[in-house]
Amino acid sequence: MPRAGKWLRFCVGAATLPALLFLGGGPSHAEDAETGLRLLVIGAHPDDADDSGGTMARYRELGHTVKLVSLTNGDAGHFELGAGPLAVIRAAEARCAGEVIDSEYITLDNHDGELMPTLEVRRQVIRLIREFRPDMVFTPRVDDYHPDHRATGELVRDAAYMVTVPNIVPLTPHLAKNPVFVNVEDRFTRPVPFQPDVVVDIGAVVEKKVDMYHCHASQMYEWLPYNRGELDEVPEGDAARRAWLARRLKAQWRSTADRFRGKLIELYGEERGSKVEFAEAFEISEYGSMPTSEELKRLFPFF
Repeated sequence: MPRAGKWLRFCVGAATLPALLFLGGGPSHAEDAETGLRLLVIGAHPDDADDSGGTMARYRELGHTVKLVSLTNGDAGHFELGAGPLAVIRAAEARCAGEVIDSEYITLDNHDGELMPTLEVRRQVIRLIREFRPDMVFTPRVDDYHPDHRATGELVRDAAYMVTVPNIVPLTPHLAKNPVFVNVEDRFTRPVPFQPDVVVDIGAVVEKKVDMYHCHASQMYEWLPYNRGELDEVPEGDAARRAWLARRLKAQWRSTADRFRGKLIELYGEERGSKVEFAEAFEISEYGSMPTSEELKRLFPFF
Protein backbone atom coordinates (compact mmCIF):
# COMPACT_ATOMS: atom_id res chain seq x y z
CA MET A 1 0.00 0.00 0.00
CA PRO A 2 1.34 3.50 -0.82
CA ARG A 3 2.47 5.64 2.10
CA ALA A 4 -0.57 7.88 1.57
CA GLY A 5 -2.85 4.90 2.14
CA LYS A 6 -1.35 4.34 5.58
CA TRP A 7 -2.05 7.95 6.49
CA LEU A 8 -5.61 7.61 5.17
CA ARG A 9 -6.36 4.66 7.47
CA PHE A 10 -5.10 6.66 10.45
CA CYS A 11 -6.82 9.91 9.60
CA VAL A 12 -10.25 8.52 8.76
CA GLY A 13 -10.34 7.18 12.28
CA ALA A 14 -8.94 10.36 13.77
CA ALA A 15 -10.98 13.05 12.03
CA THR A 16 -14.48 13.67 10.71
CA LEU A 17 -15.85 16.34 8.42
CA PRO A 18 -17.71 19.03 10.37
CA ALA A 19 -20.92 20.30 8.86
CA LEU A 20 -20.07 23.94 8.35
CA LEU A 21 -17.05 26.19 8.36
CA PHE A 22 -13.85 24.29 9.06
CA LEU A 23 -12.06 21.01 9.24
CA GLY A 24 -9.72 20.36 12.11
CA GLY A 25 -9.46 21.57 15.63
CA GLY A 26 -7.25 21.09 18.62
CA PRO A 27 -6.64 22.34 22.11
CA SER A 28 -8.12 25.71 22.99
CA HIS A 29 -6.32 28.27 25.15
CA ALA A 30 -9.28 30.48 26.02
CA GLU A 31 -8.30 30.04 29.66
CA ASP A 32 -4.86 31.66 29.16
CA ALA A 33 -4.20 34.77 31.21
CA GLU A 34 -5.78 37.87 29.72
CA THR A 35 -2.51 39.69 30.24
CA GLY A 36 -0.82 37.38 27.74
CA LEU A 37 -0.44 38.04 24.04
CA ARG A 38 -2.75 36.49 21.45
CA LEU A 39 -1.11 35.51 18.15
CA LEU A 40 -3.07 34.47 15.05
CA VAL A 41 -1.25 32.93 12.09
CA ILE A 42 -3.20 32.70 8.80
CA GLY A 43 -1.79 30.69 5.90
CA ALA A 44 -3.24 29.41 2.65
CA HIS A 45 -2.66 25.68 3.18
CA PRO A 46 -2.15 23.25 6.03
CA ASP A 47 1.62 23.59 6.75
CA ASP A 48 1.84 27.25 5.60
CA ALA A 49 1.31 28.63 9.10
CA ASP A 50 4.25 26.48 10.19
CA ASP A 51 6.54 29.02 8.51
CA SER A 52 6.20 30.95 11.78
CA GLY A 53 6.27 27.79 13.89
CA GLY A 54 9.53 28.51 15.67
CA THR A 55 8.42 31.93 16.85
CA MET A 56 5.00 30.55 17.81
CA ALA A 57 6.73 27.82 19.84
CA ARG A 58 8.66 30.56 21.65
CA TYR A 59 5.41 32.39 22.42
CA ARG A 60 3.81 29.23 23.76
CA GLU A 61 6.78 28.56 26.04
CA LEU A 62 6.18 32.03 27.51
CA GLY A 63 2.51 31.23 28.09
CA HIS A 64 0.98 33.27 25.27
CA THR A 65 -1.96 32.07 23.15
CA VAL A 66 -1.42 30.94 19.55
CA LYS A 67 -3.94 29.91 16.89
CA LEU A 68 -2.90 28.58 13.48
CA VAL A 69 -5.26 28.71 10.49
CA SER A 70 -5.26 27.42 6.92
CA LEU A 71 -7.76 29.20 4.67
CA THR A 72 -8.06 26.11 2.45
CA ASN A 73 -8.51 22.44 3.25
CA GLY A 74 -5.49 21.42 1.17
CA ASP A 75 -7.52 19.05 -1.01
CA ALA A 76 -5.58 19.53 -4.28
CA GLY A 77 -1.93 18.78 -3.49
CA HIS A 78 -1.41 15.07 -4.10
CA PHE A 79 -0.71 12.64 -6.92
CA GLU A 80 -2.64 9.60 -5.56
CA LEU A 81 -5.37 10.80 -3.21
CA GLY A 82 -8.63 12.41 -4.23
CA ALA A 83 -9.88 15.67 -2.78
CA GLY A 84 -12.17 14.31 -0.04
CA PRO A 85 -9.77 11.84 1.59
CA LEU A 86 -6.89 14.31 1.22
CA ALA A 87 -8.80 17.07 3.03
CA VAL A 88 -9.37 14.71 5.98
CA ILE A 89 -5.70 13.74 6.07
CA ARG A 90 -4.48 17.30 5.90
CA ALA A 91 -6.79 18.41 8.70
CA ALA A 92 -5.39 15.62 10.90
CA GLU A 93 -1.83 16.58 9.97
CA ALA A 94 -2.54 20.22 10.87
CA ARG A 95 -3.90 19.17 14.26
CA CYS A 96 -0.77 17.11 14.81
CA ALA A 97 1.43 20.13 14.01
CA GLY A 98 -0.56 22.32 16.38
CA GLU A 99 -0.22 19.78 19.16
CA VAL A 100 3.57 19.94 18.84
CA ILE A 101 3.44 23.49 20.22
CA ASP A 102 0.22 22.96 22.21
CA SER A 103 -1.85 25.21 19.96
CA GLU A 104 -5.09 25.05 17.99
CA TYR A 105 -4.66 24.51 14.22
CA ILE A 106 -7.75 24.63 12.00
CA THR A 107 -8.34 24.28 8.26
CA LEU A 108 -11.24 26.10 6.61
CA ASP A 109 -13.32 24.26 4.04
CA ASN A 110 -12.29 26.29 0.98
CA HIS A 111 -10.84 24.36 -1.96
CA ASP A 112 -7.07 24.24 -2.40
CA GLY A 113 -5.91 25.91 -5.60
CA GLU A 114 -9.15 27.87 -5.94
CA LEU A 115 -8.87 30.47 -3.16
CA MET A 116 -10.00 33.89 -4.31
CA PRO A 117 -10.10 37.24 -2.45
CA THR A 118 -13.90 37.32 -2.56
CA LEU A 119 -16.21 39.16 -0.20
CA GLU A 120 -17.45 35.83 1.16
CA VAL A 121 -13.99 34.66 2.19
CA ARG A 122 -13.08 38.13 3.46
CA ARG A 123 -16.03 37.83 5.82
CA GLN A 124 -14.67 34.49 7.03
CA VAL A 125 -11.33 36.15 7.78
CA ILE A 126 -12.99 39.09 9.55
CA ARG A 127 -14.92 36.66 11.75
CA LEU A 128 -11.78 34.69 12.52
CA ILE A 129 -9.89 37.78 13.60
CA ARG A 130 -12.75 39.22 15.63
CA GLU A 131 -13.53 35.97 17.42
CA PHE A 132 -9.90 35.35 18.37
CA ARG A 133 -9.12 38.99 19.32
CA PRO A 134 -5.42 38.85 18.41
CA ASP A 135 -2.73 41.31 19.31
CA MET A 136 -0.96 40.35 16.08
CA VAL A 137 -1.94 38.57 12.87
CA PHE A 138 0.81 36.85 10.86
CA THR A 139 0.28 36.22 7.14
CA PRO A 140 2.13 36.11 3.78
CA ARG A 141 2.71 39.16 1.63
CA VAL A 142 0.53 39.62 -1.45
CA ASP A 143 3.25 38.68 -3.98
CA ASP A 144 4.07 34.99 -4.20
CA TYR A 145 4.40 32.13 -6.68
CA HIS A 146 1.16 30.43 -5.54
CA PRO A 147 -2.24 32.04 -6.24
CA ASP A 148 -3.61 30.81 -2.90
CA HIS A 149 -0.72 32.49 -1.07
CA ARG A 150 -1.37 35.74 -2.94
CA ALA A 151 -5.09 35.52 -2.19
CA THR A 152 -4.39 34.90 1.50
CA GLY A 153 -2.21 37.99 1.75
CA GLU A 154 -4.86 40.06 0.00
CA LEU A 155 -7.73 38.66 2.10
CA VAL A 156 -5.99 39.40 5.38
CA ARG A 157 -4.90 42.84 4.19
CA ASP A 158 -8.49 43.63 3.15
CA ALA A 159 -9.81 42.43 6.52
CA ALA A 160 -7.45 44.79 8.35
CA TYR A 161 -9.24 47.89 9.58
CA MET A 162 -12.61 46.38 8.54
CA VAL A 163 -12.43 44.29 11.72
CA THR A 164 -13.08 47.58 13.59
CA VAL A 165 -16.17 48.60 11.55
CA PRO A 166 -19.39 47.55 13.36
CA ASN A 167 -21.65 47.37 10.29
CA ILE A 168 -19.29 45.01 8.46
CA VAL A 169 -20.15 41.40 9.45
CA PRO A 170 -22.46 42.91 12.10
CA LEU A 171 -23.33 39.66 13.90
CA THR A 172 -19.72 39.25 15.07
CA PRO A 173 -18.73 41.98 17.57
CA HIS A 174 -16.14 44.34 16.10
CA LEU A 175 -12.73 45.03 17.60
CA ALA A 176 -12.07 48.28 19.40
CA LYS A 177 -8.55 48.43 17.93
CA ASN A 178 -7.00 47.21 14.71
CA PRO A 179 -4.41 44.48 15.47
CA VAL A 180 -0.82 44.65 14.35
CA PHE A 181 -0.48 42.78 11.05
CA VAL A 182 2.80 41.02 10.35
CA ASN A 183 4.14 39.64 7.07
CA VAL A 184 6.17 36.45 7.05
CA GLU A 185 9.51 36.27 5.22
CA ASP A 186 9.67 35.56 1.50
CA ARG A 187 12.34 35.97 -1.18
CA PHE A 188 10.34 37.74 -3.86
CA THR A 189 11.74 41.08 -4.97
CA ARG A 190 9.00 42.56 -7.16
CA PRO A 191 7.51 45.01 -6.65
CA VAL A 192 9.59 45.42 -3.46
CA PRO A 193 11.79 42.98 -1.52
CA PHE A 194 10.93 41.79 1.98
CA GLN A 195 12.44 44.09 4.62
CA PRO A 196 12.38 42.65 8.16
CA ASP A 197 11.52 44.68 11.22
CA VAL A 198 12.03 41.70 13.52
CA VAL A 199 14.20 38.58 13.26
CA VAL A 200 13.73 35.90 15.91
CA ASP A 201 16.30 33.35 17.07
CA ILE A 202 14.54 29.95 16.92
CA GLY A 203 17.55 27.81 17.79
CA ALA A 204 16.11 26.68 21.12
CA VAL A 205 12.91 25.39 19.45
CA VAL A 206 14.21 24.33 16.05
CA GLU A 207 13.47 20.64 16.69
CA LYS A 208 9.86 21.50 17.52
CA LYS A 209 9.56 23.30 14.21
CA VAL A 210 10.94 20.24 12.41
CA ASP A 211 8.41 18.11 14.28
CA MET A 212 5.61 20.37 13.07
CA TYR A 213 6.59 19.81 9.45
CA HIS A 214 7.13 16.11 10.13
CA CYS A 215 3.42 15.93 10.97
CA HIS A 216 2.57 16.99 7.41
CA ALA A 217 3.60 13.62 5.97
CA SER A 218 1.37 13.79 2.88
CA GLN A 219 3.18 16.99 1.88
CA MET A 220 6.75 16.66 3.14
CA TYR A 221 7.28 13.04 2.10
CA GLU A 222 4.79 12.60 -0.74
CA TRP A 223 3.36 15.55 -2.65
CA LEU A 224 6.23 18.07 -2.54
CA PRO A 225 8.96 15.51 -3.37
CA TYR A 226 6.75 14.19 -6.19
CA ASN A 227 6.13 17.70 -7.51
CA ARG A 228 9.89 18.43 -7.47
CA GLY A 229 10.77 15.11 -9.11
CA GLU A 230 12.53 13.92 -5.92
CA LEU A 231 10.17 11.24 -4.63
CA ASP A 232 12.84 8.55 -4.99
CA GLU A 233 15.07 10.52 -2.57
CA VAL A 234 12.65 10.17 0.36
CA PRO A 235 13.99 7.48 2.70
CA GLU A 236 11.93 4.72 4.27
CA GLY A 237 11.25 4.71 7.98
CA ASP A 238 10.02 7.47 10.26
CA ALA A 239 13.36 8.39 11.85
CA ALA A 240 15.22 8.42 8.52
CA ARG A 241 12.55 10.58 6.90
CA ARG A 242 12.59 13.08 9.74
CA ALA A 243 16.39 13.33 9.60
CA TRP A 244 16.22 13.86 5.81
CA LEU A 245 13.59 16.58 6.25
CA ALA A 246 15.47 18.26 9.10
CA ARG A 247 18.62 18.67 6.98
CA ARG A 248 16.66 20.43 4.25
CA LEU A 249 14.60 22.66 6.53
CA LYS A 250 17.47 23.69 8.77
CA ALA A 251 19.44 24.82 5.74
CA GLN A 252 16.58 27.24 4.92
CA TRP A 253 16.34 28.59 8.47
CA ARG A 254 20.14 28.93 8.68
CA SER A 255 19.98 30.92 5.44
CA THR A 256 17.46 33.30 7.03
CA ALA A 257 19.80 33.93 9.96
CA ASP A 258 22.71 34.64 7.60
CA ARG A 259 20.57 36.80 5.32
CA PHE A 260 19.50 39.07 8.17
CA ARG A 261 22.59 38.86 10.36
CA GLY A 262 22.74 42.63 10.71
CA LYS A 263 19.20 42.82 12.09
CA LEU A 264 19.93 39.94 14.50
CA ILE A 265 22.95 41.82 15.85
CA GLU A 266 20.88 45.01 16.13
CA LEU A 267 18.20 43.20 18.15
CA TYR A 268 20.24 40.74 20.21
CA GLY A 269 23.56 42.52 20.44
CA GLU A 270 26.87 41.62 18.79
CA GLU A 271 27.78 38.68 21.00
CA ARG A 272 24.53 36.72 20.67
CA GLY A 273 23.31 38.05 17.33
CA SER A 274 26.50 36.97 15.56
CA LYS A 275 25.98 33.39 16.78
CA VAL A 276 22.31 32.82 15.96
CA GLU A 277 22.10 29.74 13.74
CA PHE A 278 18.39 29.50 12.86
CA ALA A 279 15.92 32.37 12.51
CA GLU A 280 12.53 33.57 11.32
CA ALA A 281 11.97 37.08 9.98
CA PHE A 282 8.93 39.34 9.99
CA GLU A 283 7.88 42.66 8.48
CA ILE A 284 5.26 44.91 10.08
CA SER A 285 2.43 45.63 7.64
CA GLU A 286 1.30 49.22 7.15
CA TYR A 287 -2.32 48.05 7.00
CA GLY A 288 -2.67 47.40 10.74
CA SER A 289 -1.81 49.29 13.90
CA MET A 290 1.76 50.53 13.76
CA PRO A 291 3.57 49.74 17.02
CA THR A 292 6.10 52.06 18.59
CA SER A 293 9.55 50.70 19.35
CA GLU A 294 8.47 50.12 22.96
CA GLU A 295 5.30 48.33 21.88
CA LEU A 296 7.35 46.19 19.51
CA LYS A 297 9.45 45.02 22.46
CA ARG A 298 6.29 44.00 24.29
CA LEU A 299 4.88 42.21 21.25
CA PHE A 300 8.17 40.37 20.56
CA PRO A 301 9.47 39.62 24.10
CA PHE A 302 12.54 37.69 22.95
CA PHE A 303 15.34 40.26 22.90
